[in-house]
This record gives sequence, C-alpha cells and structure tokens, in this order.
Amino acid sequence: MSEAGVRRRRTRVATVTLLVATALVVLVGAIWLLQRRLIYFPDRTLPVISNALPGAESVVLRTEDDLSLGAWFVPAEDPAAPVVIIFNGNAGNRGDRTDLAAGLAGRGLAVLLFDYRGYGGNGGRPTEEGLARDAHAARAYVDTRWQGPVVYFGESLGSAVAARLAAEAEPTALVLRSPFPSLAAVGRVHYPFLPVGPLLWDDFRTIRWMERVAAPVLVVVGTEDEVVPIRLSNELFEAIAAPKARLVIEGARHNDAELASGPELTLGVAEFLRTLPAE
Repeated sequence: MSEAGVRRRRTRVATVTLLVATALVVLVGAIWLLQRRLIYFPDRTLPVISNALPGAESVVLRTEDDLSLGAWFVPAEDPAAPVVIIFNGNAGNRGDRTDLAAGLAGRGLAVLLFDYRGYGGNGGRPTEEGLARDAHAARAYVDTRWQGPVVYFGESLGSAVAARLAAEAEPTALVLRSPFPSLAAVGRVHYPFLPVGPLLWDDFRTIRWMERVAAPVLVVVGTEDEVVPIRLSNELFEAIAAPKARLVIEGARHNDAELASGPELTLGVAEFLRTLPAE
C-alpha cells in the first residue's frame, strides 16, 4: 500500500474511533442525566381499597419535609401482634402488594402498605434521600398506631430502604426479599459495559447500613431471580453480623407470585417471627 493509502486508512480509523468515542460519551451522558428514570418506575393509578384489600383502612403519612403519603393499614385481631411495614420495590405502587399484605394478615399480622413520594398519586419525586424520609414517616405512623413489635419487610429496592431505616430506627426484626449489597452491584450485572458505580446518584448501599443493624434478619431469595441474582443476595447475607436466617424459594424468578406473596413466603415470615424472643 502506498504512503498516501496508509494515511487515508489511518484517517478513516481515527474518524471511526472518534465517532464511536463521541457516541459512547453521549450515551453515558444521557444515562447519567436520565438515570432516575431507569431506577424508579412509579405507577400513580390505585385500585379501590375495598376491592383490593378488604378490611384495610386508608390512612395518610406525613414526612419531615411536609409531604402527604397515601397508605393502607390492616389491623390484626390481636393488638399485641407484630405489625409489618412493607417497603415496596422500584415499580408499581401499593396496589401491587395487596396479595402480600393479605397473606401476612392471614398469618395474624398487622400490615402497613404505603407508597413512596411520586408513587400511588403522592407528590414529590423519588430519590434515595426522599425514600429514607418516607420510611421514617411510615415508622412514625406505626409508633402512634400499634403496640406490638415492629417488623420491616423490604422488597428488592425496598430492602435497601428498610435496611437504612433499621440502622436508624431499630425494628424488632427485618425481612429482606431479593436484597443486594448495593444498586451499583445490580447495575454491573445488567449494564456491564458502563461505569455504573461512578455514575449513580442513588446507590442504595444496603451492605453499609446492615453493619449497624442488630435486629434479627430473614433474607428471602428465589433461586432463579433474574433481576437480583441469588449470588448478590447471598453476598449480602454472608456480610450480616446480626442473627440471621435464610428462606430459599426454589425456581422462583424476581416477580413470580411465589417469591412476591406466595404461601411459602408468608408462612416463612410468620414462622421466623415466632422464633424471636418475647420483648
């Protein structure tokens, strides 16, 4: 090849390299700017409470930054029964967790279902710090309403929210369903080509909060979880220093009913709570 041909080839390679690099920078920049739209998937439409969760009461929670959060409370017949606060995952709203609430209530537990800011018709926009405030509002409501032991149940992203609250306002027990060490760890599974860690504004480092949790912990995992692979939940489980137990639901994927609200799950939670010493 002539010297001129070599120069043309080098120019073409340099041009293609520049275009690819520019495209990657634009892609990463767009993802960085829009990342919360890739993390939070709120649904503002709720079912009618009497149809979705018979026996539940519609209540309102107040956050420290003066937001009103819609919630449903299901009291138990036994006023000394544990009350379970459910911390939702990143999608939908409390209307999608009524089967879980009904299943736990059927085990004799009181239940609080609530929506984060931006979900279920609530004002505000979801952020990690905002969800932490919402979690404290849920605990504050339960403290004024119920006398029994307080249990946090965190689902997926909600497991990080529940873990942080457990580190700041200790519960009687903590249940983590499909938890992860950090959101960055999950991001690296689904976006291995991106520098996920440095990009995240909301990292939800569950493993950091669990260092400060002393309450007994039940970790629930599905062996076929494709959203939060079981190895990530197991990594978190191994790092927990508090008394702990694990419930493995064979063959369950992340959104399968068996893992989200099935009888094996609700029975496992109820049995775990029965093993706890009386307060």
